Amino acid sequence: MATRHGLTGPADSHSRERFLEAALTVLLKHGVPGLTVRSVAEAAGASTIGVYTRFGGRNGVLDALYERTFEMLHEEFAGVPRVAGDPAAGILALARSYRRFALDSPARYTFMFEQSVPGFEPDPDLRAVAQRSTFDMLVDRVAPMTPPERDPNVTGYLIWTTMHGLVSIELTHRARTPPPKWFLDTPDDAYDEVFTSGVRAMLRGLDLELS
Repeated sequence: MATRHGLTGPADSHSRERFLEAALTVLLKHGVPGLTVRSVAEAAGASTIGVYTRFGGRNGVLDALYERTFEMLHEEFAGVPRVAGDPAAGILALARSYRRFALDSPARYTFMFEQSVPGFEPDPDLRAVAQRSTFDMLVDRVAPMTPPERDPNVTGYLIWTTMHGLVSIELTHRARTPPPKWFLDTPDDAYDEVFTSGVRAMLRGLDLELS
């Protein structure tokens, strides 16, 4: 894909991959604020010139990292099997894999779905392809269950926003001290139960079968 971080030939792909893996390491270890050209270069054991040569600058690195993180989510989704005879259960399994992906690295999740880097907006074409590559996987599971008069994209969107909202609020609360008398006393089990209940409620509300 032609984006701001450009195209590379086979000869340069290995070294470029090294810088990209370094950027992912910086993100996972130091969060979004740590994503600088210098920090990526240092993590790759190289000079900043190497970053500019291969990515054109900070936005190029961030574009490439944005693409990589969505590839990771795509791989996460691809590993979730469908449930024979129970499509809704397969959708719920996909939603729960989304939650696990977010909890595994809140910094990565924030980078993907929020405007967390000042002055950075992902390349529009890249953003469309990256997000559709994951959203379409959900729609593919939703479509066979969606009544003919409904758009499966809208149905998928409602499910996605439900799971996204629940996860985002969970991450916010996990990052802070719970307020007095907060109703979730056991975060791991309780948040999982609330998330599952929320997604199941949306599935039922959309008249999708659920065992």
